[in-house]
Amino acid sequence: MGILEVKNVGKRFGGLQALNDVNLSVAENSVHAIIGPNGAGKSTLLNCFVGKLIPDTGSVMFDGQSVLGRKPYEINQMGISRVFQTPEIFADLTVMENMMIPCFAKRDGAFRMHAIESIPNEKDIIAKAEHMLEDMNLSDHRDMHAASMSRGDKRRLEIAMCLAQDPRLLLLDEPTAGMARADTNNTIDLLKRIKDERDITIAIIEHDMHVVFSLAERITVLAQGTPLVEDTPDNIKGHPKVREAYLGETQTAA
Repeated sequence: MGILEVKNVGKRFGGLQALNDVNLSVAENSVHAIIGPNGAGKSTLLNCFVGKLIPDTGSVMFDGQSVLGRKPYEINQMGISRVFQTPEIFADLTVMENMMIPCFAKRDGAFRMHAIESIPNEKDIIAKAEHMLEDMNLSDHRDMHAASMSRGDKRRLEIAMCLAQDPRLLLLDEPTAGMARADTNNTIDLLKRIKDERDITIAIIEHDMHVVFSLAERITVLAQGTPLVEDTPDNIKGHPKVREAYLGETQTAA
């Protein structure tokens, strides 16, 4: 069994069947990509992973526990962090101030009032934030307002903020969208390093096939809310069902 198990998930919005009997298993300490044309149901499925959407049918389990109906802080405490399509940072704060927030609001619930005695002291927060910025090559931006950063650096900061809470599962929703190729390649290198250095599982939604084939160990292809195929990157390339979904090409009899 994988660390993330999706079984028979279906989700309908009015007359639209967004997800249809989706089954998916993400192996622990792997990089698993979910791809498909626009409207395939990728973001809907990701929202089910974090309890934001509750499927009409089926289950979503993380390390043996259901994520369905849980509040965001509970999802975070389980060890799941998410990177959104548009970087979710505090634009009016400095890079350092952004970085200090997750270092304070630890996954153990220290930010909640009933656990006030376990709040880390300011020196520890600063030290951890500075370490994370150094690890992400963002130390030079320490005092810069986050709004003035490049998109690639904003993404790097957002990933650092997620990692500061020591997640076991990192969900990435089109992390290179809108990036220049140089920033995209830097993000690929960063994610490879994160995977090599941390005990972490990564699930990624991405349209850029260069990113997908550079990172993924397994790929699930969706079309119109239905899984078409799940396989290794080498076997996905040129797969007739994938070509049909993306290009409208169908196999013809010899």
